[in-house]
This record gives sequence, structure tokens and C-alpha cells, in this order.
Amino acid sequence: MHTPHGYSYAEKLRQELDEPLFNPMLKKWVGRGELDYEVYLKTPQLLALQAPEEQRVSHDELMFQVVHQAQELWLKLASREAVEVVAELDRDALWAASARLERLSRIVQGLKTELAVLETMTPDTYQVIRRSLGNGSGQESPGYNMLRKAAEGLEQALERLLARRARTLLEVYQGGPDDLKRLCEQLVDVDEAFQGWLHAHFQLVRRTIGVDRSVKALDGLPTQVLAGRMTLPLFRQLWDVRVELTAGWRREGGHVPGARREGCMEGAMGAFATAPRGASGCPVHPGFPPRGES
Repeated sequence: MHTPHGYSYAEKLRQELDEPLFNPMLKKWVGRGELDYEVYLKTPQLLALQAPEEQRVSHDELMFQVVHQAQELWLKLASREAVEVVAELDRDALWAASARLERLSRIVQGLKTELAVLETMTPDTYQVIRRSLGNGSGQESPGYNMLRKAAEGLEQALERLLARRARTLLEVYQGGPDDLKRLCEQLVDVDEAFQGWLHAHFQLVRRTIGVDRSVKALDGLPTQVLAGRMTLPLFRQLWDVRVELTAGWRREGGHVPGARREGCMEGAMGAFATAPRGASGCPVHPGFPPRGES
């Protein structure tokens, strides 16, 4: 097939993608903004939020805008889901809160995954895009600030729940109840995912402009300060209780490596420590063979 000199298949395809497309299965034109899917999702407005091709300073600017806009949408969803968890905790709907925390954790994990797309951009390309970003900074992100505010509400809701149950965090981690411990661990899942997202952002900055005292972000702060920001937790007390638990830890009560072990998992978790002096067997499972028997 003869192709005229200078003809560009890519340019032809680009032009076709800018126009409505006929869907042979539906026998309808898609892209005119008339179909229910387009109306409900407001796709004409959504797809017009990025700079048009003739205004982009680099092809990668479309990727840069799409990823950041998507992050704002996910952060909006995450903060609103957190508000629902607050309501569920306050009415003691712990099963519903647990299910929603699983969703929230997955949303925040997705934020980290999306950032990996931006790592396909080379530093020289970003230097071109960066000239047109003004003094923009991640600290200016509405979604980031909303999520941190929502996390404050979550932490306060947990405190109210603990007060109603007359439990401290240390008591929960030392002896339950298990429903509270599970919720606490799910909040830690969310927080760990959040810090992982910040670490991914730190690595992205490192790959594109470098992390050094001499390198300043667009907000004027040295990129070196990002190392401290990425370790700031959402729920500090849930991390502090681990330090408290470890402070009370003792070596006594364990097994010499290689020695024969007897008992059961519940005993290993501390049940034997509360058994009467001289008692044999497992205080949790009375039928379990006493120590020394097989």
C-alpha cells in the first residue's frame, strides 16, 4: 500500500480520537455527551479539564495532569468514607466500620499505585513541565488537607469508642476485646498505606528533581524536608502504643531455641501467666495434655 510522503497515521488517529466514535454494538455515537453514561458521569466536562494538545508544553503533561486530578478525586472519596466511619463508630456499628475501613485502606493503597505511572517520566521532561506549575505544592492539595482533617475526626471517634468501653489502647492490645483490636489494626492499615503513599511521592521527587538541601520545591522549601513529612502518621497514638507494649516486654517466659515446646498458642500468648501457681495443662483448653505428657 502506497503512503503519500509526509502522511502520518498517528496524526490521523489523533484526529479521530478527538471526534465522536460510532459504537457498532449500540449503533450509537459515543462522545457527543448525549448518552446516559456520558450525562451521568459528566464526561464532556471531565475530559475537557486537561490542557488541549496544542497548549501542552510536553506530551507528558497530559499524564501529569490526569494522575494529579485522579489523585484529588480519590482523596475526596477517602475523606468522605472516613466521615462515614466516624458515624459508624459513634453508633457502635463496628462491623460496618470494619468493612468501610477495608475500603478506605484500598483507596489509599491505590493512590500509591497511581504515582508509579509518573515514574515513567524522565527528569528532563519534568523540568520542562515544572516551568508552568507556578509555586504549586502538594501541601496545597485540597484532597491531602481534607484527608488529614478527616483522620483527626477518625482518631477522636476511636477515643470516644474506647471511653464508652472503658478501655485504654494499651488494655485493648494486652487483652482485647478482639473487635476493638481489629478496628485499631485496620486504622493502622490505613495509616501505613497513607505513609506508603507519601514515601512513593518522596521517591518520585527524588527521581525527578532530586532530594538535597540545595534543591528547593516550588513552594520554596528544600526537598530534604519531605523525608520528615512522609513519616508523619495519621493516628500517632496507635503507633505509640507499640512503643508502650515493647517497654513492658520481658524475656522471661519464652523457650530456649531448639528446646521442646509444649502447650498451645493461647498459652504462648500469655494464658499461662494468669494460671494459678502450680497448675498444669492449658488454662484456656482444659482438655489439653498437661505439661510433660503426650
